Amino acid sequence: MKFNGFIVSLFGVILLAYLLPQGNEILPLKTITDIGIGFIFFFYGLKLAPQEIKQGLLNYKVHLIVQLTTFIVFPLLALAYLPLFEQGKDSELWTAIFFLATLPSTVSSSIVMVALAKGNLPAAIFNASLSGLIGIFATPIWLSIILGKSADFQFLDVLLKLGWQILAPLIVGLILQRIFGNWARKHSKQLALFDKGIILIIVYSSFSNSFTSNLFDAIDLSGFLLLIVGVLVLFFAVYYLTALASNLLKLTVEDKITAQFCGTKKSLVHGSVMVNVIFGNSANTGLLLLPIMLFHSSQLILIAYFAEKYRKRKPEMAKI
Repeated sequence: MKFNGFIVSLFGVILLAYLLPQGNEILPLKTITDIGIGFIFFFYGLKLAPQEIKQGLLNYKVHLIVQLTTFIVFPLLALAYLPLFEQGKDSELWTAIFFLATLPSTVSSSIVMVALAKGNLPAAIFNASLSGLIGIFATPIWLSIILGKSADFQFLDVLLKLGWQILAPLIVGLILQRIFGNWARKHSKQLALFDKGIILIIVYSSFSNSFTSNLFDAIDLSGFLLLIVGVLVLFFAVYYLTALASNLLKLTVEDKITAQFCGTKKSLVHGSVMVNVIFGNSANTGLLLLPIMLFHSSQLILIAYFAEKYRKRKPEMAKI
């Protein structure tokens, strides 16, 4: 529940964007976010601990469940939503849900929740980190395949932007890890505050554009309710599918926790960054962020509940 303050802040900046949508005119928010995004992934590279990654490397069954769920099952479930939207792929609400479904898993909250539930922590660290790296390529590939022409989506241009803004700082961080890695891990809480600050700026900027263009006027109550239900159904469908896969593969309880908690998460950090890089300052970026924010809030509350249940399990369950 430590994340509640951040969730409140997210909805606070949306209210600020509604009341004062001229932020992009007052401050150079695009420049600030572009620089901030680079630093987020530079610090991410610094914090990746090689020894922890090695510990989780051999647990291939968990890796398969988490990565296939994150990048295959989620998008396919979102595609199954298409008949619910009259405009099909041209529906901005469906596009927003599909964008959410293509994102990688979170890093920090996945690891925190797995630790709370007494799951397989090295496997969680490995999968959360691997997911973030795969997502740099998987998210734009999915979007180019499904949204390509209708969204004026230029895959190579997006890949170049992602390479310049995300991959390059990440590689620099990995190279400098031996020198500054311990410092970054020691100050991970302060760096997390920096990450959240940049996300808040991106959310404010995106919703400012959406409010000034009157984009949300086109969404009625039924559309908004469909969005909320769609997000919750995605979460629970994946949560219980990962549990089923874990049972079929006869994973230990610790590995099952990691598979469920890492496989059901979607990263608000990557979503905020990619919506900025891929879609730029277009009017619908606020709408594209809305499902991610709803999912982020829901996953923290629901996974915290499930983590507490797992934490209180009887000792003999660990042998199952």
